[in-house]
Amino acid sequence: MPKLLEFVEAAYPAQAKQDRLEAKVALRLTLDAQGTVTTAEVLGPIGHGFDEAAREAALRFRFEPAKRNGTPVPSRIVYPYEFRLPPPPPSGTQDSSPPAATEPSDSSFEETIEVTDAGESVAQRRRQSAEAVQVLEVGTVQREAVDLGEALARTEGVSVRRTGGLGSTSRFSLAGFTDEQIRFFIDGVPLELAGYGAGLANVPVNLIQRAETYNGVVPIRFGADALGGAVHLETDQDFQGTRASASYELGSYDTHRLTASVRHLHEPTGFLFRANGYFDDTQNDYLVDVNAVAADGSGRPLRVRVHRFHDAYRAGGAGIETGFVDQSWARRLLLRIFTGTYDKELQNDVEMSNPYGEVEYGETSGGATLRFEQIFSNGLSANVIAGYTYRRNHFTDLSKCVYDWYGRCVFVRDGQPGVIEDRPVERVIGQHTGFARLNLGWNVTPLQKLRLSLAPTVVDRAGEDRQLQAAQQLDPLDGERNLFNLVSGVEYELDAFEDRLENILFVKDYLQRAYGEKPLDGGDFSVTKRNLHQVGLGDSTRLRLSPGLYAKASYEWATRLPRPDEFFGNGLLIIENLTLKPETSHNINLGLTYETRETAVGDFRANVTGFGRLADQLIVLIGQPSYFVYQNVFAARALGVSGAAGWVSPGNYFSLDGNATWQDFRNTSSEGTYGSFVDKRIPNQPYMWANGSARFQLSQLISPRDELALTWNTRYIHEFFRAWEGVGQVDTKDVIDSQWVHSLSLTYVTRSDTATLTWSADVQNLTDARAYDFYGVQRPGRSLFAKLTVEFGN
Repeated sequence: MPKLLEFVEAAYPAQAKQDRLEAKVALRLTLDAQGTVTTAEVLGPIGHGFDEAAREAALRFRFEPAKRNGTPVPSRIVYPYEFRLPPPPPSGTQDSSPPAATEPSDSSFEETIEVTDAGESVAQRRRQSAEAVQVLEVGTVQREAVDLGEALARTEGVSVRRTGGLGSTSRFSLAGFTDEQIRFFIDGVPLELAGYGAGLANVPVNLIQRAETYNGVVPIRFGADALGGAVHLETDQDFQGTRASASYELGSYDTHRLTASVRHLHEPTGFLFRANGYFDDTQNDYLVDVNAVAADGSGRPLRVRVHRFHDAYRAGGAGIETGFVDQSWARRLLLRIFTGTYDKELQNDVEMSNPYGEVEYGETSGGATLRFEQIFSNGLSANVIAGYTYRRNHFTDLSKCVYDWYGRCVFVRDGQPGVIEDRPVERVIGQHTGFARLNLGWNVTPLQKLRLSLAPTVVDRAGEDRQLQAAQQLDPLDGERNLFNLVSGVEYELDAFEDRLENILFVKDYLQRAYGEKPLDGGDFSVTKRNLHQVGLGDSTRLRLSPGLYAKASYEWATRLPRPDEFFGNGLLIIENLTLKPETSHNINLGLTYETRETAVGDFRANVTGFGRLADQLIVLIGQPSYFVYQNVFAARALGVSGAAGWVSPGNYFSLDGNATWQDFRNTSSEGTYGSFVDKRIPNQPYMWANGSARFQLSQLISPRDELALTWNTRYIHEFFRAWEGVGQVDTKDVIDSQWVHSLSLTYVTRSDTATLTWSADVQNLTDARAYDFYGVQRPGRSLFAKLTVEFGN
């Protein structure tokens, strides 16, 4: 619970004093994670000037913030502000005692305090629900110079790998499933339709409040056809008052990252205005180890360390949201308009064996979403999101130079330009997407809830290869292509035995219609139409065995429909395949969690989860001599276990966290493309990794409301095969060696009544370890970053 540290006495209203009136004003106070009162709302107006006086004084209170598991969190409390007159003076004497606003005793205050669903209390309820979810609260992570991908990679069961530094392609893995098999959302909107950069890892962490990872069993409210789970990012949902914040990060490889946000709520009318923006820029010119010809002109092949020279990344975006909140006719009615763009240089091929010097790709997007939420008096609720997004992708390879790893143009091609396909490439693809998410709820009884979800999506795509058209050659991107998906679901939730048992049963329906035109010689088109239909179901249960111990079990027969890029190609190196079938999987989780709070030795939390996945018709990107194509190629089985533990000392001076994951993901197909690798582990995927962190924190060093924290993070990844484990001799197998990477962060926070300043200095990959992800593509070595964050608000 929050604790009052500084009480401010209100001015007694003059007329009320003259009329000898007394009052008790009930206030709802919103506190931030530093204990500052950001808003004060009068719950029941008293009049006579008491309401205004109480509110003005309460805004100057200072609290020790509420804490969950030892971590300060935002909260809301109900506070009774009492105005009392002194007793009348004895007859014949003059009253010299001033009237006063009284401060409640500790006991009366604790009896009337009420922590409501502000800040991370929502996260706590999510964790203890029946849903198969892990929740990452990013409050302390925002202070460090890390991105969202790095933050999520510290979660058990999660692996986030990249093809390089900031802005490079990232691969999110959860219980063996990767890439499109996991769906991503931000505030309920599919991430690819929200205008945030090149992918999950590049979403600015300072714009996110909480990240929820759903392991294999996805609630119907997301309207998702996910095979292996989902990740939901939630921005700050505290709309009260006026606040502004900005952060700037400067680091190695000429890295600059800037985020800014502002919001204002006009409380009398409920009118809300919010805006945010971000900008990222880096050269990514870190050192890598490569096989190159000696620079002395001798022509000798050497293993050398060189700087990447063509790997820059630049991205930016902005969004404006306006509307009304907390009105009788709508809890939320908000319109958001956004735009985003990124450009990325491509340094090398998939296996980092050939350097490129002029290949580039990128995307520009823009759109709008409209959100409506309301809770009706008869137990009904509605949550509706509808939106439109336009995305324009481009890929350019017009180089005549062949480069070496030193960034030199070794020779100039005599023929046509282009280094990847031995021809010039200038591809542009435009994609129009309209989508909606309709969620209806009905509280049948206080312990029973019924929900319905409908999620239609329409995609229309057109593209062109300008170089082929200029040469009057057949352009495979020409022609009409569109896709219609409808994912619907029904869910029934039951709470029983005084909240000891919670069960969620659901059924999903998947419908997809695809239409594609493929150009033929002579100007005609070959038309392909596909209609797909699938049904799925699932169940999630949470049983509370004691106040601090609960068990979870969940199952889903999951389906993932082919994506536009898989059906139609991506306009780069991937061609279309309209014969794809949906992926399916039987997903099961069993977990046990134990947590204690405010004991003599601190707070402790531990959990362990076992999972199984039986997947069929998995879609894999298959390489051909000059292109790639998605195909249904094999079935697979994944078994694994993950666990995590954390401890926070009394007084929140010291904390320890750790987690580990082991998974066995194997091909179970005895026929087809990978039939000869039956029962072999899927290549190029780690099967064992662990994370650990230690945090030491001191408060009130220079000022009463400051903090100094030193945080150490480490990650271990066990060795894994780059290719199928059945290929090659034991002593010559292509292996990514075990990796152990450390980072260190020093953070200082100081606060005033209206502002919070945070300085941090980070050393990533502290020991300069050789770190690799895909097929031996090297990640950055030791790097330094500094970050400043400023927040203002009332």
